[in-house]
Amino acid sequence: MATSETSVAEARDALVERLFEAVLGMTDVYTVYMGERLGIYEALAEGNELEAEIAAATGTNRRYLREWLEQQAVTGFIVVDDASKPVDERRYRLPDGYAEVLVERDNPSYMTAFARMMAGIVRPLPQVLEAFRTGDGVPYADYDPDFLEGQGEMNRVQFINFLASDWMPALPDVHERLQAGGRVADVACGTGWSTIALARAYPNAEVHGLDLDEASIALARENATREAMDIPFEVRDAADPGLRGRYDLVTCFEAVHDMARPVESLRGMRSLLAEGGVLLIADERVADRFTAPGDEVERVMYGFSVFHCLAVGLEEQPSAATGTAMRAETLREYAEEAGFTGFEVLPIENDFWRFYRLEG
Repeated sequence: MATSETSVAEARDALVERLFEAVLGMTDVYTVYMGERLGIYEALAEGNELEAEIAAATGTNRRYLREWLEQQAVTGFIVVDDASKPVDERRYRLPDGYAEVLVERDNPSYMTAFARMMAGIVRPLPQVLEAFRTGDGVPYADYDPDFLEGQGEMNRVQFINFLASDWMPALPDVHERLQAGGRVADVACGTGWSTIALARAYPNAEVHGLDLDEASIALARENATREAMDIPFEVRDAADPGLRGRYDLVTCFEAVHDMARPVESLRGMRSLLAEGGVLLIADERVADRFTAPGDEVERVMYGFSVFHCLAVGLEEQPSAATGTAMRAETLREYAEEAGFTGFEVLPIENDFWRFYRLEG
């Protein structure tokens, strides 16, 4: 059927509008990043309202600060009591409820770290473009601390709020065993917040954090120290023969899809399990099969894959080149090839992650 000129024009105009809205969204993300990095949201939450007060609290230049405050008021992230007043007399504040999103890092609604993560994810963009041409990967270490720490902080919100109360009770036998003691290995622990949450949930258990990225382990150790937690974090491969058969629970949160050789990595995790041990995996909650167009979760996951996950997974060769959109059936195939005989999708509700129990 021929497409009418009117419908073509409507489709074109809708795309123009969508991309313009995306530009506005990008502006929001990066100005939120600035507000978090400069401590401006925190200063506002503490009751500083006048430009001079906020500048003194944050150590920022007033002219730059004024531009940011006006931009934030224009975009609706903060409010100004009377825009017609002289600049020195205008009072700015966060609307009710916004501190939960922009300042309170323990709150499930906290989103500022997401902006930091997105600022960091595009820093190696020239290398990613070149990787598209060559087929090579981009080293994980080339993604700077904004990405590393931003992702860690976003995941931290989930770990501290839901790991002990929602996720682990979905493995009742493991939950009960660890309450009495036992050993846990948190593989690909990143900045350590999952390990810290596990150690808090099971004070009688011995919890270890393992990761191959030295920068992540350094941050994990710093985070544990700040939290007054004595947790061994090691730059160590899960396939290390010295670790075999030691753990009642092995966890791997949001990492399998990044692994160049996931079957080999899963085989290494399987070797860590003591008799009757369980591997708990959380990975992206993508659709069961590729469909287009996709929903918002699918869209954001493919965005992560284009900017980061596929490139990181291809840095080491040979590579399975999984990408972020690792569907449940793909993980099942990897698990079976790695020697697991038990594979279960757990009934845990989460907008972004799907949870798996592997045994055998």
